[in-house]
Amino acid sequence: MDKRELELVVISDIHLGTYGCHAKELLTYLRSIDVKTLILNGDILDVWNLKKSYFPKTHMQVIRQLLKMAEKNCMIFYITGNHDEVLRKYSNTRLGNIMLVDKLILDLGGMTTWFFHGDIFDNTTKGWAKIIAKLGGKGYDLLIVMNRTINHILKYFGNEKVSFSKKIKSGVKQAIKWINNFETTAAELAIEQGFHTVVCGHIHQPQNSTFTNREGSVKYLNSGDWVEHCTALEYNASEWRLVYYDDLNLNPNSQVGLSVESEIFEFNELLILNQITKF
Repeated sequence: MDKRELELVVISDIHLGTYGCHAKELLTYLRSIDVKTLILNGDILDVWNLKKSYFPKTHMQVIRQLLKMAEKNCMIFYITGNHDEVLRKYSNTRLGNIMLVDKLILDLGGMTTWFFHGDIFDNTTKGWAKIIAKLGGKGYDLLIVMNRTINHILKYFGNEKVSFSKKIKSGVKQAIKWINNFETTAAELAIEQGFHTVVCGHIHQPQNSTFTNREGSVKYLNSGDWVEHCTALEYNASEWRLVYYDDLNLNPNSQVGLSVESEIFEFNELLILNQITKF
């Protein structure tokens, strides 16, 4: 399979270790690109909901693919989010071509670009609200699994897919207000700090837009997620593009399976994950 060459790609909110994660689709996408810089913008590992009893091979294959990309001179910046906040104690640690950071600023074609996950704006990730959010995350994961099962049935009978979470968000005014407030806050802060572009994750709402107020304007980007939307941000030739996995027409069946050596690495990586769950 011919790989698309890209300068930079941003993905976020993969939530490896949860039932809702579309690891197979993500693996197919990652194997379809040849990228110089990959930014993982938070919530890659869902440590909040990580279970030792559930971490499928496809989830481990995603980790293996990321390591393989780093070995082939792809620079990977792992920006921590709220679901993998346990890694923040290791911020600014570099292992080969993998750099762990809390935020990132890059000059892309003369445009100063600010990358961060976005949970700093969210009070539900702090204190007692954080405990409630963790419980809500488990319910959300169950909702996604139920939704996926029902969509399989709908597809079998020739009907269109539905998204329960999208319907809930669109039907609850408070949810719409929360998303709008998040986007406005991020954009206004970026303008205040003099950035040309701001790139977030966290709210699982893919976006490519321009925000303008009295102080100026900024390009606001959100990489979405790999639970509901399966989206990524691609930067090439000074242009940003928001891509949806379903629109790329990739064939997951053309991928090569794990080798014996990969299985050995998989076992070692599982030991590491077991240590993470103890933090």
